[in-house]
Amino acid sequence: MTEAILSLLDLDRLRASPLCHDPFDFVVVEDFVRAEHQPGVIADFPPLGRHGSFPLAGQRYGAAFGHLAEELEGEELRRAIEDKFAIDLADRPTMITVRGYSDGRDGRIHTDTATKLITVLIYMNPVWQIDEGRLRLLRGPDDLENWVAEIPPLAGTMVAFRRSGKSFHGHLPHIGERRSIQLNWVTDQRVVRRELGRHRWSARLKALNPFV
Repeated sequence: MTEAILSLLDLDRLRASPLCHDPFDFVVVEDFVRAEHQPGVIADFPPLGRHGSFPLAGQRYGAAFGHLAEELEGEELRRAIEDKFAIDLADRPTMITVRGYSDGRDGRIHTDTATKLITVLIYMNPVWQIDEGRLRLLRGPDDLENWVAEIPPLAGTMVAFRRSGKSFHGHLPHIGERRSIQLNWVTDQRVVRRELGRHRWSARLKALNPFV
């Protein structure tokens, strides 16, 4: 990759940020996407047009977003995540999905599926002044108010965590634009194929019935 591509992510910020262990392993990095590149990435974000989580493959987006996606799946970030979480991801496939809107049903408390090893969330919203939609990392499965960290989904902010039976997270219901990128390292390629198939089927259903 070129130096221009590598400059989008501030890996030094990730390396310098502390890994928290309570109640599960996570790290939060502000301006992980460098501030000078955020406007271009926002402008080139895929025009999703509706609620849902969509695989990046098959989406339309501009050059700046394409550079970001390439870097997210590159070796430099993988090595930085491996070092931070003390995990070997060398033979683990990646999967990127994007979201553009919340419909009020997103944010229910969950841990992510067991086939996901590491989840990385990067937000792309220029401002965020409301309580709704702020990601909360939680101590348990039953109470959105029992949180250890609350992260506004501001442009450039990154949250990464090790998926476990305790990695509960969610947010207060929100309706409207809420742009996010999710990168996962998963257990094997079968997971990627299955998830891509599931997303395609879901997209077909939503095209037929937007109220699904």
